[in-house]
Amino acid sequence: MTFYIEKDTEEAEIFSKTMTFHVENIMESVALAVLEEEACPYEVQVNILLTDNAGIQEFNRKYRELDQETDVLSFPNLEFTHPGVFEIAPQQEAACFDPDSGELVLGDIILSVDKVREQAVSYGHSEKRELAFLTAHSMLHLCGYDHLEAEEAAIMEAKQNKILELLNITRDN
Repeated sequence: MTFYIEKDTEEAEIFSKTMTFHVENIMESVALAVLEEEACPYEVQVNILLTDNAGIQEFNRKYRELDQETDVLSFPNLEFTHPGVFEIAPQQEAACFDPDSGELVLGDIILSVDKVREQAVSYGHSEKRELAFLTAHSMLHLCGYDHLEAEEAAIMEAKQNKILELLNITRDN
């Protein structure tokens, strides 16, 4: 797996340097756990941008036409017929795989470090747990899951909880 993390704001840099845990390691561990649980048959590439509330609001406005902050945005590179089923039509292969590495380009994640901090306080758990949760949530979106319907939301929630339990990232730590 190739995992690219970029920080586009001073706040993202500070967040990464001041945490009591290694931000990149947590995100990569969660991403790998999701891919394992989903039985992804490919080596993948995931791009992550850490930003602040102003930055994510701009991306939300530009790509979703919603002029508001959010915690995380996910941009899957694949169109899934069924969530978690990694079937790629031959005519789509050129657009889905990195020609240099041969890896499946799964998609992009944009995450607000401000929201990680805010929501950790609001939900009464650690920033590590909130970061892991948002990473799991976004990775599941990259694997074709959504939460628009109650049934879909329940499936996603169960998968997120399972990943965090597997990694022993609880509300207590």
